[in-house]
Amino acid sequence: MKAWVCVWCLLAASECVHVQAAVWQPSAGHVQTPIWPGTPPDAQQLPGPEYALMGASKKEQFAGKPVTGIYNVSQPTMTVYVPKDKSAGAAVVVFPGGGFELLAIDLEGTEVCDWLTSEGITCVLLKYRVPSAPYDWRCDCRPHNMEVPVAALQDAQRTMRLVRFHANEWHVDPHKVGVLGFSAGGYLVAEISTNFKLRVYAPSDEADKESARPDFALAIYPGHIATNDDKLNPLPLVSRCGGCEDHRWPCAIQGT
Repeated sequence: MKAWVCVWCLLAASECVHVQAAVWQPSAGHVQTPIWPGTPPDAQQLPGPEYALMGASKKEQFAGKPVTGIYNVSQPTMTVYVPKDKSAGAAVVVFPGGGFELLAIDLEGTEVCDWLTSEGITCVLLKYRVPSAPYDWRCDCRPHNMEVPVAALQDAQRTMRLVRFHANEWHVDPHKVGVLGFSAGGYLVAEISTNFKLRVYAPSDEADKESARPDFALAIYPGHIATNDDKLNPLPLVSRCGGCEDHRWPCAIQGT
């Protein structure tokens, strides 16, 4: 976990050399689509406009390639990557990591979609809102709490519902829709997998009648789930009361 935190720190460090782009755009043939019909719920003012930074130093490269981070995401989007050959009928919503402060959009996003589509799986890359909450990676605290709007979870639930709403159009089996996330995105996988019945935003259209429950979930080196002494973090839902039958927010927070 600490090694990946260092990656994000390197991306953000002011002394490093970066190549800056105004906003991130997917590769040719792919289009970003806003996931909300209007202003996202619980929209917050961010420090500045969205922008992308591509690390230029060797310390910021993986497998000899630079890593691109997206910052200040206030307008979440999804980008659909269709299988290159015959579709297997399954779809995966991908959550890039980045400590809820940025999104590693290529290393833990587009590259994953390239692999999934090569296996006949539809990939839906979610550019969720960051920063979604005041957050200090050095603590074992929960990135979301009841006082701070759960923007990333709202975006994740909405995207799951949109995939099922468009399942027929995208040649996807609505019962084969899963999630995959890295680091902070892995934490988001845990959240949506245990909070799928919790309504964290008011329905906005017909798509919101669909289920947000993942049919399968892959949390890759998820962050904030365990403490440095290898004990389960008592704050996240998955370790506090993941067995709650009604899948509500952590029992202690709900007062039940």
